[in-house]
Amino acid sequence: PALGQLADALADKAVEFGAIVKPGRTHLMDATPVMLGDEFGGYAAQIRESIERITSAQTRLVRLPLGGTATGNGLNTPPGHAARVRELLTERTGVRWQPPLHHFAVQGGQDALVEASAQLRGAALAMFKIANDIRLMASGPRTGLGELMLTELQPGSSIMPGKTNPVICEVVIQVCAQVVGNDTAIAFAGSRGELELNVYLPVMARNLLESVDLLAGSCTSLAKKTIVGLRADSERCRRLAELSPAVATALNLEIGYDRAASVVKSSLASGRSLVDEVVETGLMSRERAAELLSVEAMARGTQDHLTAQHRDA
Repeated sequence: PALGQLADALADKAVEFGAIVKPGRTHLMDATPVMLGDEFGGYAAQIRESIERITSAQTRLVRLPLGGTATGNGLNTPPGHAARVRELLTERTGVRWQPPLHHFAVQGGQDALVEASAQLRGAALAMFKIANDIRLMASGPRTGLGELMLTELQPGSSIMPGKTNPVICEVVIQVCAQVVGNDTAIAFAGSRGELELNVYLPVMARNLLESVDLLAGSCTSLAKKTIVGLRADSERCRRLAELSPAVATALNLEIGYDRAASVVKSSLASGRSLVDEVVETGLMSRERAAELLSVEAMARGTQDHLTAQHRDA
């Protein structure tokens, strides 16, 4: 439920920010323009895919190796005992517990726990990326990117009056680091199944449950205390997109890559806009240059790769 809440909050922002154009960035350098809504739509999709992977892993967590006794061959187990215990557990927990495909596989190894932890780690890494991206886009307010504005949860630092730090994003990032650490311990413990028994179930269970609790709490905090109240400076986003030399990419088909690169270099040297520079060089009319260098058109691209639902949003 917590991951779903976060995915929904991100999807809502994707719609809210759908018409805002901003500079794209690759390698932390200026790249072709994107729509802010597309970025948040991508974040929502990351979380939803994490939910799908975790849900798939759950189907293997419900296979209980009851009745295998010491080595997995069921010696001294009363007939029907394991099935009856699974029935009672199902009645009490509401979870449909299943027998293992093979007792030796589940008693000598703990692959289902390793898989589940790996999927939690995947969700944590997606959250890490999202929280860090928001932190970068909200950096500033004067000397950073300044594209997003965070809710002021902790206005003022211990020494700098009026400073607002991205505290929830930083908490989430630290939680994600802990989940990755827990997964490393679980993976190591999962490899320690000597012959017929893996005795490291306690540390695996402890770390897995902690990862679940940490991710659930941080998802809720990120959704409610950061994503819901997040605002965008649409004017700054657009201004930065128009200033980016990467918009010259749209000139490639018209004047060729080499000439476009030359226009970028001369524009940076002269301080003129790309439109002014390309007109000054006599390569095309102002109207054609403005048409080609429209940041909205570039940001939307063909959008053939987007789903119909996403395009509508």
